[in-house]
Amino acid sequence: MKPNQRTIGGSTTVSGVGLHTGLRSTLTFEPAPEDNGVVFVREDLPGSPIIPADIAHVVDTARGTTLGINGARVMTVEHVLAAVAGLGIDNLRIRVNDMEAPVGDGSALPFVKALRSAGIVEQSREKRPLEIKETMSFERDGVNIVLLPYDGFKVSFLIDYHHKVLGTQYASFEINDVIFAKEIAPARTFTFVYEVEMLQKAGLIKGGSLENAVVVGDDGVLNNDPLRFSNEFVRHKIADLIGDFFLIGVPLYAHVIAAKSGHAANVEIVRHLRKRLESNDGSIGALKTRTVPKTPVFVEDILKIMPHRYPFLLVDRILEIEGRKRIVGIKNVTINEPYFQGHFPGLPVMPGVLIIEAMAQVGGLLLLSSVGDAEGKMMFFTGIDHARFRKPVRPGDQIRFEVEVLRFGGATARMAAKGFVDGRLIAEAELMCSMTSR
Repeated sequence: MKPNQRTIGGSTTVSGVGLHTGLRSTLTFEPAPEDNGVVFVREDLPGSPIIPADIAHVVDTARGTTLGINGARVMTVEHVLAAVAGLGIDNLRIRVNDMEAPVGDGSALPFVKALRSAGIVEQSREKRPLEIKETMSFERDGVNIVLLPYDGFKVSFLIDYHHKVLGTQYASFEINDVIFAKEIAPARTFTFVYEVEMLQKAGLIKGGSLENAVVVGDDGVLNNDPLRFSNEFVRHKIADLIGDFFLIGVPLYAHVIAAKSGHAANVEIVRHLRKRLESNDGSIGALKTRTVPKTPVFVEDILKIMPHRYPFLLVDRILEIEGRKRIVGIKNVTINEPYFQGHFPGLPVMPGVLIIEAMAQVGGLLLLSSVGDAEGKMMFFTGIDHARFRKPVRPGDQIRFEVEVLRFGGATARMAAKGFVDGRLIAEAELMCSMTSR
């Protein structure tokens, strides 16, 4: 049984300047009936045009998400919608008296406080969530978003700006009203000091200041007040994603895993989801054509295909198989690996040759699983090109290998393989192998 829809118990307001326009505005949140959804009302314009908070009305994603209809716009709504989504609110009227939502302190927290002050009210009809039934993936210009089936809503996010202050940050949260208000809502928007002049020349951030954004310099944060979390930057990116994904128009049941995503990519995948929602029964299958096993292929199945045994079986699980084209496998690295006894025992590092061997085994599983008599065949590793090792692999790491077949003819194959730990590329190579009878 799904939870019921929610609205608020009365009206409440938030006032302040807009981040980009610098204009002062007031948002007034008001209850709305069941199945109404969330709408913005531009009460300062003739006829008070209503702008639904859904993907069909997104008109811009430059440095924020802007909604519009027939020339009427509301800018920078992602923090407002993140608060609405994070608190599980489904139906709301939001009156606004100018073209941009107030920025507050740069986080979703002022909106959370206002909505909570009005009281969250449960309505009589059930929510109608969009349930992801199969793994979906989106890739573009270094941005990766994966949606996994999940009974609820969870977000995992990785950022890597190649900046010594930010570094690489990762966070993962089950999203509900308590966790969102405590762990996500306080995280503030941020920018780099070198971007400020560029944004000002573009006519943006007229209302920006150290009071409503974290500004990152070459050697540290310029704000006088400390960061609210050690990984505040990635938490804010999670808030942005939650706000953008609310534009689907219904709650999402999925585990969203995102790397380096922003408003443009968020909105693009939401458009795909909305199209699928409009042509489905409330559940969605794969966005890209990909054969994903209903359950992962575990080691007992791997042993039926691969001839390798301890200590040279270097694949623990297969997550995805796409015909003869692509495979994703997992290797869990533990301190009990026999090679750690002698390979830098004071600072254990997985040997690069074994990382390559593990890649080859994952690729071999793809090819062997595609032939009729896998138990009578075996793959020999015959060559390596363009091998690069980017990061050391240590005990406790889990390597995700992604292998794609470049050519498979007769008994020989050429594959492109990459290994990732926590979303970061640790090794890559092109591999050649040959199939023969055992």
